[in-house]
Amino acid sequence: QVQLVESGGGLVQSGGSLRLSCAVSERMISNTPVAWYRQGPGKQREFVAGMLDYSTANYADSVRGRFTISRDNTENTVNLQMNSLKPDDTAVYSCAVTMGGRNYWGQGTQVTVSS
Repeated sequence: QVQLVESGGGLVQSGGSLRLSCAVSERMISNTPVAWYRQGPGKQREFVAGMLDYSTANYADSVRGRFTISRDNTENTVNLQMNSLKPDDTAVYSCAVTMGGRNYWGQGTQVTVSS
């Protein structure tokens, strides 16, 4: 069973930054799909950023230019650097990986952005 544990969430003022990290219990390879999702209060879960391989990243329009996803296959971590945070970014952020044809999710970490 693959386990994912997120960390780095917290309370930050509008315009601030946070760096989320996701520790993956199993070894990732260069083309292991990884992604971050979020679910805001009263909203459906939405895609934030993802990488299908080691170098290609995709972002939701709402975060492009402010968030950066990265991965470290040596440390088995997936990171999300979030800059210029806005109150609308308030959500529970979860990471996800696809291994062996199955999707695995973490429990999530709360990010709250105050105005």
